[in-house]
Amino acid sequence: MVTGADSGLGQAVAGLLADRGDRVVRCGLADDVDVRADLTSPSGRDDLVAQVRSLVGGRVDGVVAAAGMGAPRPETVALNYFGTVAVLEGLRPLLAASDAPAAVVVSSSSTLNRGSGALVRACRDGDEARALAVARRLVRTGRGSQVYRSGKAALNLWARATAVTPPWAGDGIVLNAVAPGIVATDVVTRTWGRDRALLETALPQPLGAPGPVEPVADLLAYLVSPANRFMTGQVVYCDGGTDALMRGGRPQRVYLRYRPRDLAAMWRASRRSAGA
Repeated sequence: MVTGADSGLGQAVAGLLADRGDRVVRCGLADDVDVRADLTSPSGRDDLVAQVRSLVGGRVDGVVAAAGMGAPRPETVALNYFGTVAVLEGLRPLLAASDAPAAVVVSSSSTLNRGSGALVRACRDGDEARALAVARRLVRTGRGSQVYRSGKAALNLWARATAVTPPWAGDGIVLNAVAPGIVATDVVTRTWGRDRALLETALPQPLGAPGPVEPVADLLAYLVSPANRFMTGQVVYCDGGTDALMRGGRPQRVYLRYRPRDLAAMWRASRRSAGA
């Protein structure tokens, strides 16, 4: 099942999966999709889940959550974060019925830039009303560009935290996020002349911009394929090198921190191993 399958990355990955022989349920707002639903509202999210259940019965093998928008409006966080999370949580029981269940959400390399902490916290608290209020304030005060990347940053955090919980990992469901760079979707190519200087400064891509759509679609398709049974809880930047260029080696400077009781348990285990 692919959300946002009527345009952009969603359309590309839906076509790729169909070409590989998968039965694909396309979800979006266009007339020619299998499931039409507006994910900016709770009723639309429930409607999508109900329609998918009706179409497929009790099992879904994979979900690509690609529906999204980038406009500096409150609806952006309603769709990108709350719509995505609600659909995945609603479809989780159908994924659990699969022999090789997998889900992936589409994030963004824009999450490398700092967003609104207040908006991220509201999303992570599951408080949509507060998140919409924060988004409206950001737009009103000329900081509307933070709405998109803040919602996607919260989605990264949700995917990492959720992937290792018993309802997901315990049922063998792998869950990841892909953060594409600036790629040549219809939306990007239409506005590239206007936005090029800003985007190339904010998110430089050593491999060039806009990048190709196909490698991102390939990655999304792999992450929901039966071949991926061990990679979960990751945010994978498919961004032409932006992450490596901008952050360098800094991510590896953050190491694991253990509680004192865990350190004591590991010390005892290492002593036993040394004795053996």
